[in-house]
Amino acid sequence: MNKRTLSIAFTWLVLTIAAIAQAPEPKGYTDFPIIITIQFHAFSMPFRDMKANFSNVGIGVGTELSLNGKSNWVQQVNAMWYHNKAIGNGLLFYSQNVWRPDFVTNVYGELKGGVGYLYSFRPTGSFRQVNGEWKSVGHKGKGMLAIPIGISLGYDSRNSTSYLSTFASYQFMLVKGYNKTIPLVPQTLIQVGTRIH
Repeated sequence: MNKRTLSIAFTWLVLTIAAIAQAPEPKGYTDFPIIITIQFHAFSMPFRDMKANFSNVGIGVGTELSLNGKSNWVQQVNAMWYHNKAIGNGLLFYSQNVWRPDFVTNVYGELKGGVGYLYSFRPTGSFRQVNGEWKSVGHKGKGMLAIPIGISLGYDSRNSTSYLSTFASYQFMLVKGYNKTIPLVPQTLIQVGTRIH
């Protein structure tokens, strides 16, 4: 082989290796993705009257931070609003610790539990007796401690430019202080959403 052919072959080899090394890889996990959800709320025990959830829709937004540098152990922070004509609309702010094991390629599950603050509005105007007269107190609600625990199933969709993760969740939530008669009240959430990295 002459010098010129060897030089061209070497240049071609170097350029080929460089092109292969720069081939786009799937985008990996990053902290603080945007989590967008559609929520369905019900005032019920777990897995009871599931169809009641779907008449009470809401929306949510959140994010998460990895606790171990990977996507399988994270802390999520969420804010959501739901409409519920029967018991009143609500604003829920909560944080959950999430364990996310992989089942098969791109399919994962989640176990999550945490604590939050639920502000529940009254469904109708309320009245209070003042000096023998009934006075309107409006639709004001009250804040309560919420303890949500849940399970999820999701799918990771990754390519070189984006990382989307769609999921469906079922959450059971105990609410403290709903009324004086019952100290803890059960509520459920069905959620579908996506995590955008």
